[in-house]
Amino acid sequence: MPTLYSYWRSSASYRVRIALALKGIRFETVPVSLIDGEQAGADYASINPQKVLPALRLDDGRVLTQSLAILEYLDEAFPQHPLLPADPFERAKVRAFSAVIASDIHPIQNLSVLKYLRESFDQDDDGVAVWARHWIGRGLETLEPIAAASQGDFIFGDEPGLAEVCLIPQLYNAARFKVELDRFPALVAIDAACAELPAFRSAAPQTQPDTP
Repeated sequence: MPTLYSYWRSSASYRVRIALALKGIRFETVPVSLIDGEQAGADYASINPQKVLPALRLDDGRVLTQSLAILEYLDEAFPQHPLLPADPFERAKVRAFSAVIASDIHPIQNLSVLKYLRESFDQDDDGVAVWARHWIGRGLETLEPIAAASQGDFIFGDEPGLAEVCLIPQLYNAARFKVELDRFPALVAIDAACAELPAFRSAAPQTQPDTP
């Protein structure tokens, strides 16, 4: 059984949990507390020298890191419930949507960046929240018209895929930082549709073994 090194509120870990659930892959969760700094300890560093989450240990002991690389591996190794469409152009569109989240929004509002703002730029909680809301909101403004133009039940068709796997954790973070989500009705509708699916419910932060 694969082992996922995860933190309940890590959006990158959340992505992988959703994908594993969508594909029906049973896995074991090993919590790694980002708040307590366990990712920087020797035990976890021996698994992932980059000291970030998630990491996925496969049945044969090999380890994968970086959530998008893990998601691509899962899609190629486990073809059930594909996360990407078959057509190359459509695949590129889904990857582009997902990259707005994983490459543009997420890196500048994750825990390490917010901690640096506090420690090096003397920002309090309000200042950090303003920063996070700005960058999350700016990214969601890019994604909203894409979701609004969808002709299917989800962003790129009638089944959730890589786009939703990346979007739902980001919307969770948006709510945490009190982004005004009323501005993004199409994205909120996708969030509500995904919340009805068992795979998304089982992967949600509030259901994880390390949730406080």
